[in-house]
Amino acid sequence: MAIPLFHIIWLLPFMFMLLPCHQNSAYAAGGKWDLLMSNIGISAMHMQLLNNDRVVMYDRTDFGASNISLPNGKCRNNPKDLALKVDCTAHSVEYDVSTKSVRPLMVQTDVWCSSGSATSDGSLVQTGGFNDGKNMVRVFRPCSTCDWQEMGNGLMQSRWYSTNHMLPDGRQIIIGGRDAFNYEFYPKTASTNNVFILPFLQQTNVPREENNLYPFVFLNVDGNIFIFANDRAILLDYTTNTVVKTYPQIPGGDPRNYPSTGSAVLLPLKNLRGQTVQAEVLVCGGAPKGSYPRATKGDFVGALNTCGRIIITDPNPQWTMETMPLARTMGDMVILPNGNVLIVNGAASGTAGWQIARNPVLSPVIYRPDSPFDSRFEIQTPNVIPRMYHSTAVLLRDGRVLVGGSNPNEFYNFTRVLFPTDLSLEAFSPSYLDAKSVNLRPRIISPAFHNNIKYGQHVNIRFTISGLRLNTDLIKVTMVAPGFNTHSNTMNQRMLVLSSGKVRRIGIFTYQINLIFPNSGKLAPPGYYMLFVVHQDIPSEGIWVKIQ
Repeated sequence: MAIPLFHIIWLLPFMFMLLPCHQNSAYAAGGKWDLLMSNIGISAMHMQLLNNDRVVMYDRTDFGASNISLPNGKCRNNPKDLALKVDCTAHSVEYDVSTKSVRPLMVQTDVWCSSGSATSDGSLVQTGGFNDGKNMVRVFRPCSTCDWQEMGNGLMQSRWYSTNHMLPDGRQIIIGGRDAFNYEFYPKTASTNNVFILPFLQQTNVPREENNLYPFVFLNVDGNIFIFANDRAILLDYTTNTVVKTYPQIPGGDPRNYPSTGSAVLLPLKNLRGQTVQAEVLVCGGAPKGSYPRATKGDFVGALNTCGRIIITDPNPQWTMETMPLARTMGDMVILPNGNVLIVNGAASGTAGWQIARNPVLSPVIYRPDSPFDSRFEIQTPNVIPRMYHSTAVLLRDGRVLVGGSNPNEFYNFTRVLFPTDLSLEAFSPSYLDAKSVNLRPRIISPAFHNNIKYGQHVNIRFTISGLRLNTDLIKVTMVAPGFNTHSNTMNQRMLVLSSGKVRRIGIFTYQINLIFPNSGKLAPPGYYMLFVVHQDIPSEGIWVKIQ
C-alpha cells in the first residue's frame, strides 16, 4: 500500500534527527513497520484491545464530520454537540485484527480525553469526556454486532483527563481529571456511592500547566494504589482513603504526566509464589517544567531524555535515573510479551496540545529492564509517519504493536498545517517476529483458550518448537492484561511472569509445562489476559485466558 505523499515530504527534514547525539551499541535498528490501513475514518485518539481480537478506537464527537459514515443511514442527533447537531459520520470504529477491516460505531456523547478499562467480563467500560460526556459511563461489549451503550450519568464527578484502573474485586477506580481532586468507583456500591477527596491531586496541580492530569496509576501487589502526578507519587489505601506511603520526588523536579506527557509502566511482576513480590515502576520522558506556556508562545523546549525507576514495595524506595538515547514527550510505553518495553511515538520538543510540539521522534526504542544498567536501550527501525499529539499504541495477541492516531489540530485538518491529522493504522513488528527466529518460536497447541481459571489454579500448557531441541532453562510464561491507551497513558496494563513446574518433553517437538496462576486479585485483577510462552526472548502467539 502506498505511503501518502505528505508523509514522505514531512519525513525528509527529520532524517538527520534519527541519529542520537552519541553513537554507541544502542543504535541497532531492529523491527519493521507495516501500513495496515491508510484511512480508518477517524484519528485513533483512544485505543483498547478486546478479548475477541478486535480493537475499539475513538476520537471525539466535536471534531466535525469524520471520514467514515455511520451504517444504514444512521445519524447522531445531539443538540448539545459543539460542532454538528446532526452528524451521520462515526467517531468510533472497531478494527478486526484478523480481517484488517473496520466497522463504524455510534457513540452519542462526547468522549474526548476520556478514560476506561476492559473489565472482568471483557467489556470496555469507558468513563467521562468533555461537554455532555463529562459524567457519562459507556459500555462496549465484545461481539460482532455490538455497539456502544450509553449508561447515563454514572459518575458523580465530571471526569476529563482522568485515569482508571481495575481493582481486585472487579470494580474500577477512577482518579482525578481537570478540577477533580478526588476519586470514585464504578460500579457503585452502598459504601462507595460517593466521591473521595484526595488532597494529593490538588497539591500537584500547577496553574496554567495542570501537570496532575491523566495521573499514572498502578495496583500495587499489596492491594493499595500507586499514584504518580506531576513529579511526585503516593501509595493510597482506597478502602480507608488513607495515604500509606509518600515516595521521594523524582530527581530533576520536572513534571511527567499530562500535559508534560511522559509515560509510565509497571514492570513485569515475578516470583509470584514468594513471600514478597517486588513491584517496580518505570517513568520515562515528558516535557520540562514550564514547557506548556512557553510552547504556546512559540518557544519549543527540548523534551526530557531521562527515565526513573523505583521499587514501590521497598521499605525505603529511591529513584534510579537512566538516560534514553532519544529525548521524547508524548511517547507510548507498551509491555512486550517477553517483558521488554517498547517506547514509541512522540516528539523531541514542545509538549502536548494543539500545534505546540515539534521534531517528531520517528524511531521507537526497546527497553530491556533486566539488562545491565548501561545497555538497556536499543533504537529500532524508524517510522515514516509522525505520531504526535493524540497518537496511540497497544499490544496485539500475535506480538505486534498496533499504532495509530496523531491529530495536533483542533479539528480534522489535512492541509496547510505542520502536522496533518492522521487517519492511518500501522503495526510495528519487533525483531522477535523476524523470519530468522521461526525455529525458536513456541506455538501453543493446548488449550486454545481458557476462560475459567481460578486463583491459585494449576494449568497444563502444551506447546511445540519445530526443528529444534528446546532449551528448557530459557522458557518462561507471561500473561498481559490489555491496556486502555490514550495520551501516553496505558491504563490497566500489567504483566505477570507465571510460576511453573519443570518443562516436560511429551513428543518429538512437543512439550508441557504446569503453570501456577496468581493466588490473588491483588496480583492479577479478574478478567482476560493474553498468555504467551517465551523461549530465548521469542514469544509464541498468545492465547486468551480469563482468571476469576
